[in-house]
Amino acid sequence: MSEALSMMVRTRPLQANFSIVLVNYKTPELTRTCLELLQTALHGTDAPVFVVDNDSNDASLDYLRSLDWINLIERKGHAPEAGNAAHGRALDLALAEVETEYLFLLHTDTFIHDPEVFRLMLQRCSAPREVVAVGCLEQLNRGVVRSTWRLASRFVQHYTRRGLRAVGLNARTPKPFREKHLKSFCALWNARLIKQHGLHFHINGGNPGYELQDRMTELGYGVECIAPRQLFRYLDHIQSGTVAALGGYGRNHRRVKMYNQLSRGPVPA
Repeated sequence: MSEALSMMVRTRPLQANFSIVLVNYKTPELTRTCLELLQTALHGTDAPVFVVDNDSNDASLDYLRSLDWINLIERKGHAPEAGNAAHGRALDLALAEVETEYLFLLHTDTFIHDPEVFRLMLQRCSAPREVVAVGCLEQLNRGVVRSTWRLASRFVQHYTRRGLRAVGLNARTPKPFREKHLKSFCALWNARLIKQHGLHFHINGGNPGYELQDRMTELGYGVECIAPRQLFRYLDHIQSGTVAALGGYGRNHRRVKMYNQLSRGPVPA
């Protein structure tokens, strides 16, 4: 379906070998905190930062327009769409503008407190086979005990559902018990390779980057995974923080409590 799209881009010289993109939608506090920390982390570098506003029409857009160090893309006039589609199409607008080889995806609820995370992830691209993406399979660091319990419970659930369906009983479709797709709250992608193969982040309406990852691995490219315990030394992430900020959960939901705690500022390293 075609969409009416009004786009405004403010540009600055592209010299670094990586760019950064965030998508904003009605999260003024999160966006401000995220960008202030990011600006501090990038001090002394020339990495371009792209922010795509998904037709917020609120204080967050006014704030973005006041910044002269970002490349602002305003996405307007699009038809109503699901969150995944809106986010994916916004990322593709930035992808089209990026001229660097690598592109970092960040969420506005990701708070960088150590810029070494960029060096860490870029170093993972020096693997023997060409790497298309680097990131984490989890959105938070649950620790060994919680991670083990989560994997075990998902394993039991998966094979229970398979067993029930095998004997003809009504059961939900089994979901994979192991995560295999990188989460986009902090992920590094090789923009050159994506463009070389004519691919995009928004494919078939799913989570941005999931099908892209599948297609690129089928083409033989590598994907490097960083353990949560390592990645979260450098940043904080409010899982579904944008949903919490927009009132999508109840007042006492654990993600709302996490949002209220971390949106006041990052946890010290």
